[in-house]
Amino acid sequence: MIKVGIPRALSYYQYYPMWKTFFEKLGAETVVSPPTNQAILSSGNSRAVAETCLPVKVFFGHVISLVDKCDYMFIPAIRSLGRKAYHCSKFLGLPDMTKAVVPECPPILDPEIDLNKGKRNLQKTIYSLGSHFTCDKGRIKKAAEEAREANSAYRKEMADKGITPVQVIDGICQSQQKSALDPDTSPWLKVAVIGHPYVIYDDYINHRLISRLEAMKAKVFTPEMASQEALDIAMARLVSKPHWTFEIDVIGAGECYLEAGVDGIISVAVFGCGPDSMMIEVVRHRAREFGTPFLHLSLDEHTSEGGLVTRLEAFLDMVKRRGKTCV
Repeated sequence: MIKVGIPRALSYYQYYPMWKTFFEKLGAETVVSPPTNQAILSSGNSRAVAETCLPVKVFFGHVISLVDKCDYMFIPAIRSLGRKAYHCSKFLGLPDMTKAVVPECPPILDPEIDLNKGKRNLQKTIYSLGSHFTCDKGRIKKAAEEAREANSAYRKEMADKGITPVQVIDGICQSQQKSALDPDTSPWLKVAVIGHPYVIYDDYINHRLISRLEAMKAKVFTPEMASQEALDIAMARLVSKPHWTFEIDVIGAGECYLEAGVDGIISVAVFGCGPDSMMIEVVRHRAREFGTPFLHLSLDEHTSEGGLVTRLEAFLDMVKRRGKTCV
């Protein structure tokens, strides 16, 4: 059976169920790299130039960890997902960068995804990708349809149940509500965490941010927990024509949760990301207008766990004190 390697980084948290369904329906097996750890970060960091952003360094590390475990490596070149909104250039150049810095990588499946070119172009791309596994176009079409359905179900489950991509993928569906048997009756804070999925859900990069917040009695809301309709409406209210695809994860989610009345907002980004620096300022300005506490965390490979925890504790303590004052 042909094995397709899928790095657990960047677009993985958004589209893995869709990719897995597509390849498995064509008779291939998907092999996913392990969660990010020090060895993965170090191996990726050793291949990249210093100016490369942290998520891409981590991605290279995940690719290296899969080199001897698969027949193909799946690295799509994502240009645009429609509406004239574009991905960061690192997504478009990812296949070529990987070939350059990881020469031992097995053959790369690198379809270019650009929905601005229309459905016909997308269909040709899908058939070209599927042709590596079968010559039956009907089978490829059916696999693509089932993959699309899997992606819709994935998004719906996160929004309906208020859970994260990691919980869905790993089959974890634990309630984040406080147990009725917990003797501590203090109310839980509602905190929105906004940013890119590959930063929010990589526990090694963010030092287990979500689980730490939950341990500090905060109910966490992430962009994937809001419906697509709610995000689109919130986004349209502030930015009529978004330029970046990920604006909806930052500006859209920030506006959506501000209007929902969360107790605080935490934005998470990696150091040196230009688009993020502009989007975060929009949310910061809106949070100030709503009177909602706002914390920005900028991460890189040198971010200390102790410093991050201290900032989280101080922020939540401030939010609690503010709530008591308002009452």
